Amino acid sequence: MRVGIVILPEHRWWVAEPKWRTAEEYGFDHAWTYDHLGWRSLVDGPWFGAVPTLTAAAMVTSRIRLGMMVASPNFRHPVSFARDLITLDDVSDGRFTLGVGAGGLGGYDSEVLGQQPLTAGQRAGRFEEFVELLDRQLTTPRTTWAGEWYEAVEARSAPGCVQSPRVPFVVAANGPRTMRLAARFGNGWVTTGTDKRDDVDQWWRGVAEASGRMDDALAATDRRLGKLDRYLQADACPTFVLSSRGLYEDTLGRAAELGFTDVVAPWPRHDGVYAGAEAVLEDVAAEVLPKLVT
Repeated sequence: MRVGIVILPEHRWWVAEPKWRTAEEYGFDHAWTYDHLGWRSLVDGPWFGAVPTLTAAAMVTSRIRLGMMVASPNFRHPVSFARDLITLDDVSDGRFTLGVGAGGLGGYDSEVLGQQPLTAGQRAGRFEEFVELLDRQLTTPRTTWAGEWYEAVEARSAPGCVQSPRVPFVVAANGPRTMRLAARFGNGWVTTGTDKRDDVDQWWRGVAEASGRMDDALAATDRRLGKLDRYLQADACPTFVLSSRGLYEDTLGRAAELGFTDVVAPWPRHDGVYAGAEAVLEDVAAEVLPKLVT
């Protein structure tokens, strides 16, 4: 089991930098930040860009993998975004992972740009095109593309990625269509379970259902189950998983039983969303992380 931590991009760098350093010192395998223009209840508070945040994090760490959880086509274009990804991969010396998702049905990321709401089918179609064009842009010296959602004309990609053939994609998916996309292009798959989040046991049943659907998607593409890493984004759990060491250990154990290779949880905040005590995180780092075999 590998474990990761999410550090929200809400602090000025003099506050954020120690968190990224500490995540590596604690022994986490990967550290992530959210890729949004603004996020939910924190939309009116401080918020910084994911790309410069991760670039700065790469400069103050040396081992831990870094990633976005998750980027979306709500405000990204594959051609310009590919340049950011190539740069992050270079600055981190091949330690960068891209988490990518379809984007929400609404919310600040799309509304702030004045976009018209999309149907679920339109979102899935845009996401498919986004991932396929991004894959091509990162693996091909020149890319020309004319799709329903995007266009590219002789888009260059030199010098390309440090990692071969490109930075790893961890694809967020819960439905059959996006799961097939994850099976086709993903180095990993990430889920938050389903919308059944009234209590912890109900949430876990949703996680198990999602895992079963991913098995079906892999079988349909003739891809071996062990060839796709599985990430559980535990921020969706009805009870904050870092509210106690016991709950965190239970989360890792239940995730492993369902075949997940990685679990990601948010860094405790002082109040509001993900409210918790950093003392619990310190306890986890001292008593749980050293016992994990990766």
